[in-house]
Amino acid sequence: MKFILNVTLPTTEFNEAVKDGSVGEKLEKIMASNAPEAVYFTTNEGQRSCMLIVNLDDASALPKLAEPWFLTFNAEVDIKLVMQPEDLAKAGLGEIGKQW
Repeated sequence: MKFILNVTLPTTEFNEAVKDGSVGEKLEKIMASNAPEAVYFTTNEGQRSCMLIVNLDDASALPKLAEPWFLTFNAEVDIKLVMQPEDLAKAGLGEIGKQW
């Protein structure tokens, strides 16, 4: 299952990590733990943020993805299950539409 993690990094905590020089090491540790397929750093509503694309076999692995962000940066994490076009094609929308 593919998920998108939208992570919003609080200014105070992230600035402290930038100023004390630990931000790179902290981000590398989280990336190694999360093993994302892709990562994009950007802003969201004026705050530093990033989006990670991850693939999980079991939803019970979600805390392993989110907790490092919470515990390291006091971040906000929004997790969304996503589908690729081939996943949607397998969903059987035609049959569901006939049923309902």
